Amino acid sequence: KEQKVVYSYFDILSDDTVRQGLKTYSNWKTYPQLYIKGKLIGGVDVVEAHIDEEEFQDLLPKDSTKGGLEDKLKRLISQSKIMLFMKGSPETPKCGFSKSIVKILNESKIPYGSFDILMDMEVRQGLKTFSNWKTYPQLYVNGKLVGGLDVVQELQEDGELMDVLKGE
Repeated sequence: KEQKVVYSYFDILSDDTVRQGLKTYSNWKTYPQLYIKGKLIGGVDVVEAHIDEEEFQDLLPKDSTKGGLEDKLKRLISQSKIMLFMKGSPETPKCGFSKSIVKILNESKIPYGSFDILMDMEVRQGLKTFSNWKTYPQLYVNGKLVGGLDVVQELQEDGELMDVLKGE
């Protein structure tokens, strides 16, 4: 966290098979173990040494720091005037919620961009935090979060959706 890195973790106490298997796989007998892009970096002592030597940031892939990821998310949500983050694509939605919001947007006849969150876990997890909206799909207009399917349906029912999509 001090290094402002977006990360995920696995609780090795929840699965002894994984716990034992990782020790063999990595040839590292203690935990925690830090992996970057599937490669073992080491335990706490090794990571702290990299930080002390100011080498840690060099080990990280581009866009793995919160600043880098935040910039990436801002670029993505502003890629089109209307941007939909969904599971799948408008042509092949991968969940019922995404399919429903695509139907509503297509009925509006207003062009929109989309991003398949199943293709990029970093974006998928990062956008939840960035927007403080934990579910998908997520709809943005002019770089601002409108909401998910429930919000879009409510706007449609209230006759306000077209104004929102036009940015009014």
